[in-house]
Amino acid sequence: MPVRSAGLLIHRLSETRPEVLLVHPGGPFWARKDEGAWSIPKGLIEAGEDELSAAIREAREELGVEIQGAFAPLGEYRQPGGKIVVVWSVEAELDVAKVRSSEFQLEWPPRSGRFQNFPEVDRAEWFSTAEAEIKILKGQVAMLADLAKQLGRGR
Repeated sequence: MPVRSAGLLIHRLSETRPEVLLVHPGGPFWARKDEGAWSIPKGLIEAGEDELSAAIREAREELGVEIQGAFAPLGEYRQPGGKIVVVWSVEAELDVAKVRSSEFQLEWPPRSGRFQNFPEVDRAEWFSTAEAEIKILKGQVAMLADLAKQLGRGR
């Protein structure tokens, strides 16, 4: 059975077009990557955890705020590595300057014996869906198209 994650595709209406919130992963591997590196807030579903509850928890851990709103199922998406991501869309407003992510520990540099803390997410930004298609991980592009359909809009 494939690993399952849950996430939120957070969106808002800016002027006349929708914008989506994407997060950039923290840590040294992602530090110099931009296009094709951003993601929706998401993470693994814990044993016995409701999928929507997991998506909300993961967003809170990665953003540092509780996302509230009307959550609408968006779909399930198989990622290139085989993982399945279950996604809900939600309209919400968030000040990206106030994002405060939880941290993880990593031996860095590799085999140095030194461990450092890094944020799970080093920044978050609002993007038009056209911009997001360039920034988002390849396995998540279909989420943007499904959001546009769900909202009854093009980019």
